[in-house]
Amino acid sequence: MRYVVYGTGAVGGVIGGNLHLAGVPVTLVARGEHLARIRAQGLTLDREDGRHRVDAPATDTAADVAWTDDTVVLLCVKGQQTQAALEDVLAHTPEGVPVVCVQNGVANERAVLRQRAETYAVCVMLPATHLEPGVVVQKSGSAPGILDVGRVPGGVDETAEAIAADLRRAGFESVARPDIMAWKHRKLLSNLGNGVDAVFTPGEDADELVRRAQAEGEQVLARVGIDVVTAELDRERRGDHLRRREHLPVEEGGSTWQSVARGGSGVEIDYLAGEVVLLGRLHGVPTPVNEAVQRATHDLVRAGGAPRSVDPAPLLG
Repeated sequence: MRYVVYGTGAVGGVIGGNLHLAGVPVTLVARGEHLARIRAQGLTLDREDGRHRVDAPATDTAADVAWTDDTVVLLCVKGQQTQAALEDVLAHTPEGVPVVCVQNGVANERAVLRQRAETYAVCVMLPATHLEPGVVVQKSGSAPGILDVGRVPGGVDETAEAIAADLRRAGFESVARPDIMAWKHRKLLSNLGNGVDAVFTPGEDADELVRRAQAEGEQVLARVGIDVVTAELDRERRGDHLRRREHLPVEEGGSTWQSVARGGSGVEIDYLAGEVVLLGRLHGVPTPVNEAVQRATHDLVRAGGAPRSVDPAPLLG
């Protein structure tokens, strides 16, 4: 199969780079200075075994892609960028081209499914960093990531199996799962720490804020009746597949922290903590902790504040 990696940031860059190095045809979609560097020098994939130059075709629009019947879109943009990316993809892809949501959160799949029946989801467990134009850093020194895939709203088919096989070819841990959204809801709960990591000063108070946000998220999903795999199953799946590299060339931080550190104008907090807030409001479940984290994240970004600069103590009461 051929892949269009729409959003060649940390996650998309590591996936696209490893697919290309494994001999799988890939087109990279990026923008701005990042795209300019990729076109001029190739994408630099920084792995434990060195820096690799990825000379794959690169563009900023789906209009430039040579679409074929065996092309798959790996949608790797942040949640707040999904609608614009989807509009570009739908305007230029033939009917039937699968769109795979390789994203955090659980709202992207619904947006795609409204427009395209061939919608798939990936539960992303992939530690990576993108802070410098043209460069992505793979932070795991073993498998680059765990990328299980399934059809939305559920099930497994030949396309899901083929995607998983190509990801394994590129070194990833990947299996096709019929209950992929239950896995993604468990990942959503772990991502409730992203806003805290991006905004608040590290320490015991920040750790407690993460615990409260996640406990609140667990309560909301349980009250609403959403299927979620257990934390034990999640731990078993992760196992020892992801081993942290020694001597990482970049500062550690999650995806939301990276957005703030790059000085971008938007973050995906509305699709992480904000997803819990939305469900709580729809079903009458209070979510004060996640509301506070969501609000603090937006406040920091709008003010242009430094990451990890806010005291979390006032939020603990």
